[in-house]
Amino acid sequence: MSNTRRQALLGSLFALGATAIWSGNFIVARGLSEIVPPVSIAFWRWVVAVIVFLPFALKALVAERHMLLKNIRYLSLTALLGVTVFNTLIYIAGHTTTALNLSLIAITFPIFIVILSRILYGELITTKKILGIVLVTCGVVLLITKGDLSVLTNITFTVGDFWMLSASSIFAVYSILIKHKPQELSIWSFQLSTFSLGLLFLFPFFVWESATTPPVTYSITTILAILYIGIFASLTAFVLWNKAIITIGPAKAGLIYYTLPLFSGFLAYLFLKESIGIIHLISALMIVSGILTANHQAKKKEPCYSQKAP
Repeated sequence: MSNTRRQALLGSLFALGATAIWSGNFIVARGLSEIVPPVSIAFWRWVVAVIVFLPFALKALVAERHMLLKNIRYLSLTALLGVTVFNTLIYIAGHTTTALNLSLIAITFPIFIVILSRILYGELITTKKILGIVLVTCGVVLLITKGDLSVLTNITFTVGDFWMLSASSIFAVYSILIKHKPQELSIWSFQLSTFSLGLLFLFPFFVWESATTPPVTYSITTILAILYIGIFASLTAFVLWNKAIITIGPAKAGLIYYTLPLFSGFLAYLFLKESIGIIHLISALMIVSGILTANHQAKKKEPCYSQKAP
């Protein structure tokens, strides 16, 4: 296997790992939304992520402090979009819209990435890429609607849908920004600095929410759920996602994000005892086929050099 193909496989696995973890995050976050206010969920999530990550990344943070200060504007913008705003908007959206709407709007995120990659990087939107996007979109819609496409005609839109659409576009911009991460910064110092800055930006909103909403009683179940989204959905998934962006680029990683409902469905089968039927298998086939089609690149023929006789 060539080095290029090895990198592509590794980057795809990073993106797949992040997506699998985020699928569990949506299930946990949906349950927390009835107990903990949206900004508080986001705040405690990132508190956990920073605390857990600190022992591993503090040395790199201190060693690279001058480079971090040099790139403080870039880091602040990245932290504001990816940490402070993105997840908080999802939690806010979950209070005023349905799970169906959230799922359908979430799949616009990879499309935003493809468009932005075209505008900013000049990446070609090939016929294969368009066909792949159509395939995965149809597969996701089929999966979410459970084969009853008539439910789409009964959808009503609320302010929560606007927040979710904003979250999708913001995460696309965040993913594009990751491509510009200064090479001098390690993934450790970059992640800890953006997590910390994002948490700092979120703090005033947390104080405001705490002062204007009833106090929350944190049960053992709630604490364990926050630990999950803090350690895995925040720390582990973001590190994997950012490594995927750096390795294979935002457009290809974005297409792999379409596998999220497949993982969500599998988790629902394991923990919620929801059945898996033929619709799920057809949807999975369409989604995987679409991703492979969009990311397929023809092998470049090696030049053939004829050896002349001396």
